[in-house]
Amino acid sequence: MLEKFQENIGYKFKNIELLKTALTHSSYAYENSVKSYERLEYLGDSILEFISSKYLFENFENLSEGEMTKVRAYAVCEDNLYKIALKHNFSDFLYLGKSEKSAHTNKKAILADTVEAVIAAIYLDSGNIELSQKFILENIVDAIKYASENVGVKDYKTVLQEMLQVHGEVQIKYNILKEEGPDHDKTFTVEVECNGKKLAIGSGRSKKNAEMEAARKAINLISQEV
Repeated sequence: MLEKFQENIGYKFKNIELLKTALTHSSYAYENSVKSYERLEYLGDSILEFISSKYLFENFENLSEGEMTKVRAYAVCEDNLYKIALKHNFSDFLYLGKSEKSAHTNKKAILADTVEAVIAAIYLDSGNIELSQKFILENIVDAIKYASENVGVKDYKTVLQEMLQVHGEVQIKYNILKEEGPDHDKTFTVEVECNGKKLAIGSGRSKKNAEMEAARKAINLISQEV
């Protein structure tokens, strides 16, 4: 089963158990008394941050420290890691427990976390950083390039505020409607309103991401009305 996965990511494991762990969700681990990917995810997150930082430092001399931070944050965000997982069909190889299969949880978050776990697994299996770097850069260079070209673009909350205040001051509020999931894997749902009028609802793994998504949807709605 995992032969195809290894073909997809372009790396063949010497220790297949390490790969299985990287693809094992905590629900499956609990039900079958095995290890989950959570510790690998922790390590993979650090490797991903280091490699992307190093790549930016070496290839984008025109970017300031703050700009590199913004570009990196975009390139390694949940949405982009999720896209990597989709590209390589991670969902076909995940070990999920019965409880998780039947639950309506944030599968995007699980897939994004698994990408980080696989990065760590490649590093531990190969014994060097180069092969992890190869996998990372093959999958995030396009995102880095896009973000570097748009690093000066304002975020959605700022754009929405400027759109709504074009005729004067207004009161914009972001209200948390609900929080779902355990502490390490929460999903927030936020509603944005202007002068008491509800505009849009967005979700994300952090309050900030949920607010950004709500602002993005509000911008789209307002743009369609103009």
